[in-house]
This record gives sequence, C-alpha cells and structure tokens, in this order.
Amino acid sequence: MAPESNSISDLADLKSITGAAPAADTAAAVDAPVAPSAPPAPLRQQELDAYGRAYATGRRKDAVARVWIKPGTGKITVNGRDQDVYFARPTLRLVINQPFQVADRDGQYDVIATVKGGGLSGQAGAVKHGISQALAKFEPALRSAVKAAGFLTRDPRVVERKKYGRAKARRSFQFSKR
Repeated sequence: MAPESNSISDLADLKSITGAAPAADTAAAVDAPVAPSAPPAPLRQQELDAYGRAYATGRRKDAVARVWIKPGTGKITVNGRDQDVYFARPTLRLVINQPFQVADRDGQYDVIATVKGGGLSGQAGAVKHGISQALAKFEPALRSAVKAAGFLTRDPRVVERKKYGRAKARRSFQFSKR
C-alpha cells in the first residue's frame, strides 16, 4: 500500500493546502472594519396632515375604515362613539388594540375612525388594518415590527358569491328521489 500524502489531521494542514485561514483565525479578523456591501435601506418619510395626524385606510371583508391617529391619551373613537360602546365585545376591542401592543405604544395615541360596510368583526379588522398603516406612517421606525406581526397586509378572504343552480355558494339543493 502506498502511504497517503493528502491526509489532513488538523485545521492548520487545511490552511496550508487551501491557502485560506481556518475558522479560529477569522475571529481576530472580525474586529477589523469592513466596508458595507450595500447601503442600508432609507427610512421612510413621516406622513402627517395639516393637523399633525397620520391617515390610513383599512379594509377587511366588505368593511372600509378611514383612520386618523395623533399623539394623545389612548382614546379610540369609532363613528363618533367610544370603542367600548361601538365594539361591545371584548374580543373586538382586543383586535383593535393589537397594533399598539406589538409596537409598545399602548395609550400613546388617540384614534378617530369612521367605518362603513360589513359586520362588526369585519369592521374591527378594518380598523386594526387602518391603525397599523397609520402607525407605520406616523412612526416609520415601527413599520418593521408591525409588518412582522402581519398587520400591514390586507386579509384577502371575502365571502364567496352564490352560484346559479346552487342553494348557496357551494351547497346544492336538497336531492329528491321522487
């Protein structure tokens, strides 16, 4: 048998063969300043109206919400009524407050919203979507946190339309044997 001349017993042997530094030596090179390969993405501009509010439109199912946020005490007004009156169910109020909890901004913004169309659940989802969009416009640094939670994406699920020859969207009429 011929002796193996290409055997590697240590990382140092690998360095001599490849001409590259092993992993232990690269730790010292990390401290050296490295030029960034691409410049960081520019931060979005803050979008405010003449009154210092951020505006956004939120949509969910058939509901459309127009939402304005401004710095304040955390008061949420929907269609001229307090959120506790308009959204009586606690789960709907929880849905509306989710963007503020994700961004750690509970009680820091006043919200004024007008909602049309759909039911209460769809309207709550539309207000949540609008608050998320407006929050990202008021504080562009919060956009990544709100986006990671999935609040900036419009939920595309809508009610399927009724088809001809069917009782509902997919249900057929009751079968009669005779």
